Amino acid sequence: MPGMVEPDRGRRSAHRVLSVDGPTFYCAMPAGGQSAFHHSVPKAESLDCVPSSKLTRRKMERAYVLENVPFDFYVFNLFLLWHRIRSIHAVANACLQCTTGATTPSRRQAWTAACCTGRAGRVWGGSSSLNAMVYIRGTPRTMTAGTDRAPRTGTTLTACPTSARHSATSWVPAGTRGDQGPLHVSRGKTNHPLHRAFLEAAQQAGYPLTEDMNGFQQEGFGWMDMTIHKGQRWSAACAYLHPALSRPNLTAEARTFVSRVLFEGTRAVGVEYIKNGQSHRAYASNEVILSGGAINSPQLLMLSGVGNADDLKKLGIPVVCHLPGVGQNLQDHLEIYIQQACTRPITLHAAQKPLRKVRIGLEWLWKFTGDGATAHLETGGFIRSRPGVSHPDIQFHFLPSQVIDHGRVPTQEEAYQVHVGTMRGTSVGWLKLRSANPQDHPVLQPNYLSTEADIHDFRNCVKLTREIFAQEALAPFRGKELQPGSHVQSDKDIDAFVRAKADSAYHPSCTCKMGQPSDPTAVVDPQTRVIGVENLRVVDASIMPSVVSGNLNAPTIMIAEKAADIIRGRPALRDKDVPVYKPRTLATQR
Repeated sequence: MPGMVEPDRGRRSAHRVLSVDGPTFYCAMPAGGQSAFHHSVPKAESLDCVPSSKLTRRKMERAYVLENVPFDFYVFNLFLLWHRIRSIHAVANACLQCTTGATTPSRRQAWTAACCTGRAGRVWGGSSSLNAMVYIRGTPRTMTAGTDRAPRTGTTLTACPTSARHSATSWVPAGTRGDQGPLHVSRGKTNHPLHRAFLEAAQQAGYPLTEDMNGFQQEGFGWMDMTIHKGQRWSAACAYLHPALSRPNLTAEARTFVSRVLFEGTRAVGVEYIKNGQSHRAYASNEVILSGGAINSPQLLMLSGVGNADDLKKLGIPVVCHLPGVGQNLQDHLEIYIQQACTRPITLHAAQKPLRKVRIGLEWLWKFTGDGATAHLETGGFIRSRPGVSHPDIQFHFLPSQVIDHGRVPTQEEAYQVHVGTMRGTSVGWLKLRSANPQDHPVLQPNYLSTEADIHDFRNCVKLTREIFAQEALAPFRGKELQPGSHVQSDKDIDAFVRAKADSAYHPSCTCKMGQPSDPTAVVDPQTRVIGVENLRVVDASIMPSVVSGNLNAPTIMIAEKAADIIRGRPALRDKDVPVYKPRTLATQR
């Protein structure tokens, strides 16, 4: 039969491989510990929700999704339900906990590396089911491969038309944003006085107000978009996977642990996974697509024999393909919190009291309104750090509350804060296998703040934020500076504060970077195919050549949309003559 993959000799086959002529994708028939299909997507992150939906629109294309996490709609799992719809993400940390075996030279890096993994979205929809719901597309400059310090790959992600297709908005000019896509995007409706004061203060400091930081002009301050629809979180699973689950040609399984990709020579033929303590094999006659994220995808490649040959041999893993770039080029966004006491009782501090939280929850459950219907990160901005920088490299998120230890410690007083960080850091890390055991977490070395340039840029972040907070618009609310504190003034003290308090923004990426086969550090080619093997793709944030200048969720969904078009052989979407904002002068910082 065309495209059929026979089981290994000497093993009983208790399944039938189905195949039809033409573009066939997933066909799952679990039986006797094995299954047969055409395309496999291990992991229902934000990314693989998209191809699972897109590839099954045609009845002849069958999809099989393997996910090592629970469904995101267990109505009787109150813990998961609250984490999905919680009222104040940034204040009441709702990330599912896990530990990591990361070892790094310092406790600080080890802890932050643990955050990269421990805060991954372990639920359908990936981190889009648990994140702060901020929707940032990024600028065309960062959506073009080869921008800044990323090696040129010979391809352009053409993000603008693809992003316009996947989103659904209604308040911006036609041509810059979509209004028919499955991913609903909205803006906050609280009109909180601290949000208004923050935007006014930014303008008083000399920065522009932008009507749409996802449109023509990212640079400046304004109201941010959120993946919230009618007061409810709108994850990638809500947008793509849930509507497709009723299709007979889509099979999705939860709580399945994929341990390795199966190869015949250098051709990927399926995956091995564990479910309910039993080992299973699922065979693919077409392709296997990995969408495990920037940590899990390179880990699975290395466990399967694709990676640095010397490292794999030390662990006794048979080498399928020597690909030294796997797990290298780890990049992330760091951020720090600048916190100011508020002289008026208008922050979210009172919302953390038990009775108030009950009221917020009941109002949300009854009407999907109130403090439970927003992420509260409703304003923010993008600026250039210094003269000569062509497009923004510092990002702000403003919150009318105080966050302590990622929300694990309740707020202590009325306060507001800015999350601020650089978007294009120069510190690059790596990850490697700890052992050949798939259950062991990989070793992470993020190398945060390992360059003088990054330390200087974060010092600048502190100074620029203080300048905004000192403006007249915030004077009616301004109390004492809580963090870093008025005693932290010298460059040496600011640097020490940054080293002590900088945290991951949960944006790990670039560990399976895209590039040409001639690039020794590349892992996938411009078509998302793993270099050196056949029938294997990676579709997630790990394939970014360099981290984008903004939050990762929207760009990763765009990557998945683009990859789905590539797999289906559809032509690339391209906008013609779309204007791109440029500062009037680069001689000044603002």
